Amino acid sequence: MVTISNRAVLITGGNRGIGRALVQEALRRGAKRVYAGARNALVDSDSRVTPLTLDITNAAQIQDSVEKVATLDVLVNNAGLALYDDLSDPAAVQQHLAVNLFGTYAVIQAFLPLLAHSGGSIVNNLSVNALAPLPIIPAYSISKAAAFSLTQSLRVILAAQGVRVHAVLTGPVDTDMTRGLDIPKASPESVAQSIFDGVENDEDEIFPDALSQSLTKTWRSGAAKMLEEQYAALLAGRSAVKSSAAQ
Repeated sequence: MVTISNRAVLITGGNRGIGRALVQEALRRGAKRVYAGARNALVDSDSRVTPLTLDITNAAQIQDSVEKVATLDVLVNNAGLALYDDLSDPAAVQQHLAVNLFGTYAVIQAFLPLLAHSGGSIVNNLSVNALAPLPIIPAYSISKAAAFSLTQSLRVILAAQGVRVHAVLTGPVDTDMTRGLDIPKASPESVAQSIFDGVENDEDEIFPDALSQSLTKTWRSGAAKMLEEQYAALLAGRSAVKSSAAQ
């Protein structure tokens, strides 16, 4: 279990929407240092906030950010892309995967040594569309489903290094991304609070709003979660056998 108080937290996409709310919530919980990464770096009057110019598809900017972070306890991968499409153009899928999957993966790999050293946590802000695609944004949904699979895989793989990996399955939130949708939406502030509650409660999947919370019971007792846990146990058993044989 990781608390936010007195910890170093890095939030990508930290200059607006949920990212901005996460920065403020981390400060409210007593974070010792908050690194706010964004393509347009955040300006904040709080001395605990360090702005980072960080486009998660830019390898040079990722490396530059790593060099500016002394220690890290919690990495929140919040930066993402969502555009309307109809899957008629493969470039739309490639564009979403470049940001939502490969960008997230690149940031994790870059900061993993710091997180392994601190026994920290990775928090991937995904979407309920990772579970079922929304037809008006199918490329986005595909990329989030892939990022969810990445999250589940890393959760098992990185456990041996003492790193926890959380998936945030977010429903509609009142941000620029959903501006054109006339549907009930959660506030970014309430979602940010629920995300850090989930981290501090050590929840594998975090359901931070009313729509996503309606899925909680069926998800945690459902076939997909049961299969993930069975696979994790299989890997753990295999590792134990190899360790015993080596001795």
